Amino acid sequence: MLTLSVVATKGGVGKTTLCANIGGLLADMGYRVLLIDADIQPALTRHFQLSYEAPNGLTTMIQRGALADDCISHIRLPPESFRGDDSVLNVRGGLLHLVRSDTQTWDEEREVMRYDSALQDWLSNRLDRLVRIRMAIKNDAVTSKYDVVIIDTQGAVGHLQDAAVNAADMLLIPAKPDIVSAREFISGSLLLIDRHESAGNMGYSIPPMKAVINHYQNTVDSRTITSLIREQFIELRGKVTVMEAMVPAIAAFPKASTAQVPVHWIDPVKAGDIMHRLMWELVPSVEGKFTPNHRGDLPVSQRTENTHEPDTDLTLEA
Repeated sequence: MLTLSVVATKGGVGKTTLCANIGGLLADMGYRVLLIDADIQPALTRHFQLSYEAPNGLTTMIQRGALADDCISHIRLPPESFRGDDSVLNVRGGLLHLVRSDTQTWDEEREVMRYDSALQDWLSNRLDRLVRIRMAIKNDAVTSKYDVVIIDTQGAVGHLQDAAVNAADMLLIPAKPDIVSAREFISGSLLLIDRHESAGNMGYSIPPMKAVINHYQNTVDSRTITSLIREQFIELRGKVTVMEAMVPAIAAFPKASTAQVPVHWIDPVKAGDIMHRLMWELVPSVEGKFTPNHRGDLPVSQRTENTHEPDTDLTLEA
């Protein structure tokens, strides 16, 4: 089972969108995908429509140190409101499940939504806080059920982010090509490296770190900042590799979010090409594998709705 954590020390860089669309792409390829919303602001929890909402979520999973069915919600694809052609979508036996963020509560007195810090406080008092997510998912009960786990994290350094980093086989860091975000990407990545290198004294190591240029625009400023980000490899101590695949700022992404579907369902050509290139570079073992709606890859007669038969294992090596 492959575990991918999407991290940043700044909000608004597209972490949740990447988690949702990578998860949706892999599920459409036939893989069993578990999304974990480890952000106290539950954007990933709201991204898709649920066919089943589990009574518990992130808090129970972390405090137990174990993942059980009462923490696993099921994502509905397609959602009831989807009006597109779904005849060759979600047909290879893959699935998309979610451990929802449950740290948000409604304050009736003030009539505002409150982001509860109780889970962070609980973790702060635990000597094993670094391994609480790893304990929950790195066991036979979970690895036999899922092929990949994708963890969305909060846009700030903290105990939840630390636990998500330590649970990962790979880190994906979105970087927006504007000067403010680029500076934050560099300083935030260095902070992440320093923070987790110190954990090396306790036997932990930082997983491979890949950065992806997100919200790229074909402008002089965007191209210039992208080049500057790519030139930071030495400054980032050779720990962070900037991917060749980039995610442009195209209308299909907000449209997909509104429709509560993966972006390759909305635009199987341009957006589909982008997501396939990104996935192939991120996980080389799936290179050449397509979703069924990509350029007519899978005829309707070959539908396998109830059979999970991925033809490629998810590994970081080709």
